[in-house]
Amino acid sequence: MRPALDHSARTRNLILPPGLANPSAPLHRRAMSSDYARIEAAIRHLEAHAAEQPGLAELAAVVGLSPFHFQRLFHRWAGVTPKTFLQALTLREAKQRLLASESLLATSHGVGLSGPSRLHDLFLSLEAMTPGEFKAGAAGLDIRWGLHATPFGSGLFAATERGLCGLAFVDGEVATAVEELRARWPGAALGRDEAFTAPFAAELDHRARGQAPQPLALLLKGTPFQLQVWEALLRIPEGAVASYEGLAAAAGSPGASRAAGTALGANPLAYLIPCHRVIRATGAFGQYQWGAPRKRAILALEAARTLERGA
Repeated sequence: MRPALDHSARTRNLILPPGLANPSAPLHRRAMSSDYARIEAAIRHLEAHAAEQPGLAELAAVVGLSPFHFQRLFHRWAGVTPKTFLQALTLREAKQRLLASESLLATSHGVGLSGPSRLHDLFLSLEAMTPGEFKAGAAGLDIRWGLHATPFGSGLFAATERGLCGLAFVDGEVATAVEELRARWPGAALGRDEAFTAPFAAELDHRARGQAPQPLALLLKGTPFQLQVWEALLRIPEGAVASYEGLAAAAGSPGASRAAGTALGANPLAYLIPCHRVIRATGAFGQYQWGAPRKRAILALEAARTLERGA
């Protein structure tokens, strides 16, 4: 029996898995923003000239660097060579990863949340808010937000004492991102506090670079179906992708691919809840609420690391 797709909203706390090492010091903010801007420019050029297979010298010229410095930028940003990274951008590679992920999704659907799923393997714990808290519109909740550089551009981080409750990549529209945060938590008191959100930004940088993570609490608010979709996303490992149809099945609602897509669009936590790992059944990357070029960059980075590991 399929779960209803729209019911009263709920909130859960997720604890992302503990790591084995301390985080390294994050890169300088300006360096990270500059790196990502150049990576995105290179990706746009690759898409426009895919048939010509542009080489290292051409890409370096596009972003205003020498081939030597462009090579260093790639290694600093992605941890892999430009050749491996560019291979991961191809449609062929996306299709292969999609096919390889089908059995994984079928397995996760069969296991369910109560079994030994990837979600529980990652030591995720969930806590629901009371109906009274929802009825009050999160009244009394103190949410602090801050703007930080990330490997994928500027990010607006929002957090409470209970965990991170919002992460959006912003390209200049900070006020819009803050208003969206306010709309999601209408009764909460919002205040800017970069010192409070800095540890969350440091942990995202650590994870984005493929290093062992530290525990990270997430505070999620959504309908039961949205929460099921977001939890299903957490079962898709780095380097793998899912189709909308496969994601709906993994969330317990086969055939509800359109509703699953809507849940992706409502994801409040960019990158950490990996909605970027959902692509079209054809292998096309599809859209992303924080920009299609950014989605391609994240997917290519994750796939490149997987290829380099020989997976």
